[in-house]
Amino acid sequence: MTNFVGVDLHRNNFTYCIRVNGEERKIGKCEITELKGFAAMLGPNTAMAVEATGNTFMFCSSLRAYVGRLVVVNPSQFKVISMSTKKTDKHDAKVLAEFLEKDMLPEVRMKDDLQAKISSLTQTREKLVQLRTVLKNKVNNLLAANFIVLKREELSTEKGLVKALSYRIDPITDTEMLVVVEQIRSLNKSIEKLDKAIEDHGSKMDGFSNLKSIKGIGTKGAAILLATIGNIHDFRSSKHLAAYIGIVPRVSNSNDTVCHGRITKNGSKTARTALVQCALIAKRYSPYLNAFHESVKSRRGGAKANIALARKFLDIVYKTLKTQPSHRKRKS
Repeated sequence: MTNFVGVDLHRNNFTYCIRVNGEERKIGKCEITELKGFAAMLGPNTAMAVEATGNTFMFCSSLRAYVGRLVVVNPSQFKVISMSTKKTDKHDAKVLAEFLEKDMLPEVRMKDDLQAKISSLTQTREKLVQLRTVLKNKVNNLLAANFIVLKREELSTEKGLVKALSYRIDPITDTEMLVVVEQIRSLNKSIEKLDKAIEDHGSKMDGFSNLKSIKGIGTKGAAILLATIGNIHDFRSSKHLAAYIGIVPRVSNSNDTVCHGRITKNGSKTARTALVQCALIAKRYSPYLNAFHESVKSRRGGAKANIALARKFLDIVYKTLKTQPSHRKRKS
């Protein structure tokens, strides 16, 4: 007999619902500090489901040893809760327990502690890079409004930032320009610190030396890819991995018509960017990859050729991680 437990998790507390043989047996609420008491209610015959939130990793780490099966649910794919007209903690816990019992929940892959932290670093880096881009565009707009044109790439260097500040427009605009440039400089330093942390700690991840053995993949690229991929044995094929990263085309199938569109862009944008960059470097060393890239480029253009090359390169990444013995298989 299996107990099915649905958990609606919050920062300081959680609501749970226990179902047995298709019936609700117990509904309750616990503080996070009461996890030990809650764990005593569980056991190897318990399956538990919880939505992915900010503290889900620590919650699951604390209870993993007390349950037979632990399911972390992707809230963006499980719309039953978010679209419900009755939005209460008890109702959400009931829904999770019910759909867990029916085995109808979309799961999130749980990474180990180091992978999760490196992944968090890369996500923070991505947000800072996006903010920096916004501020660079602001500088260009301020200059362009006064008929001053700088090349977009110039603001990527300290020399370019100094040049932007050298223009004297008017006191108000000059002040705004100074503040924005100072923020860009601060972001540059923060991104450098994150890059160093990603490289330093990413090298400790399982499979790092395997990826580094592939020409084209550097220290930061290997860390970013591994933080996204996690355990390679979670993926049954390179196609499965490509779909997870979001580098496969959308497919629309209606009657006898099949259309392939742009890539899905699911998953990590940072990982896709790193993959494309590594693939473009790798083709310099590989006649095979270079010939493939040039062939696609001549038929479909440079942008699509880069994506096709990255997809081809991902096959090499997958096979390398899958076949090298240093990448341990996760215990079932």
